[in-house]
Amino acid sequence: MSKRRILVTSALPYANGEIHLGYMLEAIQTDIWVRFQKMMGNECHYVCADDAHGTPIMLKAKEMELEPETLIEQVKIRHQADLDDFHIDFSQYHSTHSEENREISELIYNRLNDWGYIKKRIISQAFDPEKEMFLPDRYIKGECPKCGADDQYGDNCEVCGATYSTTELKNAKSVISGATPIEKDSEHYFFDLPQFEEELKDWIEAGHLQEQVTNKLAEWFEQGLQQWDISRDKPYFGFKIPGTEDKYFYVWLDAPIGYMASFKKLCDNSELNFDDFFNKDSDTELYHFIGKDIIYFHALFWPATLMGSDFRTPSAVFAHGFLSVNGRKMSKSRGTFINARTYLENLDPEYLRYYYASKLTAKIDDIDLNLEDFKKRVNSDLVGKVINIASRSASFVVKNYDKELSAKCIEKSLYDEFVEAGTDIARHYEARNFSHAMRLIDRKSVV
Repeated sequence: MSKRRILVTSALPYANGEIHLGYMLEAIQTDIWVRFQKMMGNECHYVCADDAHGTPIMLKAKEMELEPETLIEQVKIRHQADLDDFHIDFSQYHSTHSEENREISELIYNRLNDWGYIKKRIISQAFDPEKEMFLPDRYIKGECPKCGADDQYGDNCEVCGATYSTTELKNAKSVISGATPIEKDSEHYFFDLPQFEEELKDWIEAGHLQEQVTNKLAEWFEQGLQQWDISRDKPYFGFKIPGTEDKYFYVWLDAPIGYMASFKKLCDNSELNFDDFFNKDSDTELYHFIGKDIIYFHALFWPATLMGSDFRTPSAVFAHGFLSVNGRKMSKSRGTFINARTYLENLDPEYLRYYYASKLTAKIDDIDLNLEDFKKRVNSDLVGKVINIASRSASFVVKNYDKELSAKCIEKSLYDEFVEAGTDIARHYEARNFSHAMRLIDRKSVV
C-alpha cells in the first residue's frame, strides 16, 4: 500500500484571550488522529495558527494600551506554551498576521475579483453613535430574527443556528457602549456565493462532510445562499483590500487562508512543495477539524472561495460538538470556561487527553467534562489498570527474572489476540471513533 500524503488543520484560536478546555478538545482530537496517521507510516503534516485580526483584537489592544501587533505576539507565545504542554505536536504554528497570509489572501481576492466573483454595493450597517464606529457582528446583541432567542450575537444564533445580518437583529444593543445602534451607509465588497451553488452541492454529495452536516446544509440551500460580505470599514485591524484605502478583509476571509499560509511557512523552511498540497489537481489529502459552530464558514464559504480561486477543496471537514463542564456550556466569550493553563497548573495533561479520547466519536455530539466521572475514569482506567499492570509486570520481571524478558512467547494465542485487535483499533482511529478504540484497548467490552 502506497504511503498517504496528508495535511491536517485545527480551527485557529482567536488571539484576544487564553486557550480554554473547549478548544483543547479539538486540538487533542486532531493531534490523536495525526499521531495515528504517522504511526501507520503515512506522511502527515499538522498546521495551525493564531487568528489575529478583527475589531475585538483592536479594541482589546486599545484597552490594554498596546499596539495590536504587540498584543497578538504576547498571546501567541502563551497559546503555543499551552498547546506544547498539552503535547500538541504541530508541524507549524503560525499567525494570520503574516506576510504569507497577506500574499495568499490578496492572491485569492484578486483571482475572485478578476473572475467576476466579487460584487460591490452600498449597505446599511449598525453604527455606534457614541463610539463613532461600525459595530462588528460580535459587538451587537439582541433577539434572533428567526426564533426570537434573546442575548444572541449579530451574525448567528447559538440556539437555532440561523445566520443573518446585524441589521436584522431585534432590540439590538452595542456591547461596547450599550447604545442602540443606528444605521449608516457604506460601500461593501461581497463574495458571490450563490454562483457556486451547484458546485457546492456536487462537492457535498461526494461525501466530504458528516451526515449531520450534510443535512444541515440542505436546510441552508433551501433557504437560498446569500452573497457574503467580506469587507469591513476602518478602524479595523487586518489586511487592506487591494486597491482601497479604508476597506479591510473581514477576519473570516483571511482566517481559513491562514491554513494555507501556515503550510506555506512550513514549506519555506523545508523541502515540501506548497503546490503538491493545494494545486487544484492535487492527489494529496486535506482535512479540517472544526467545531460545529463554524460549519457554515468551512462547508460553504471556504470551499467556494477555493473553487473560485482555482485551488483544491478539502478532502473532508470533520466537525465536533461543544464541550460542557458538569453540564454547563463552555464559552470563552461568555466567561464560562476553564483555561488550559489553569488545568496544567493542577493536573497531568495526559489525564485529559485520555478522558477526551474516551468520549470522542465521529459524530457531532456534545461532550460533557463531568469532573466526578473524570476522576473515576483516571483512577480506574489509567491508574488502576494501565499503570498498575505496567508496575506489577516490571516488579515481577525485576524480582524474579533479573530484569530480563523471556526469549520465547509461551502464550502465543494471547499474543495473537492482541495483534489481531490492532486491525479493529486502527479502523476506529481512522474513523475518529476514539471512544471505541479506547474500549477495545481497555478490553472492557467487545465492539
